[in-house]
Amino acid sequence: AEEIAKEVGIELGKSSVTHFSDGEIQINIEESIRGCHVYVIQSTSNPVNQNLMELLIMIDALKRASAATINIVMPYYGYARQDRKARSREPITAKLVANLIETAGATRMITLDMHAPQIQGF
Repeated sequence: AEEIAKEVGIELGKSSVTHFSDGEIQINIEESIRGCHVYVIQSTSNPVNQNLMELLIMIDALKRASAATINIVMPYYGYARQDRKARSREPITAKLVANLIETAGATRMITLDMHAPQIQGF
């Protein structure tokens, strides 16, 4: 994120990611972003679940801070391998992750490494 911000000529936003004693993630947006177009760069690579939860909580925090748009740049899309049902009673987890990101409040998502082209439709 630092290298991208430097290349584009903008400053990184101010936020903090901490954890409660039980391991829950706490995110604080440390500046006003009301009406701003925000970009979040977050991979959901290993540890997939930790990074995904950080992303979802960050999106929610940005939405509650009144960002005009929340744009997600995801170099690696975790759970992309689960893009179809291989057997009955299997989830399509790639779609679930897309739904979670949308429900959290993301305006759009840019991915750089799609496992399969059909995920673009999610």
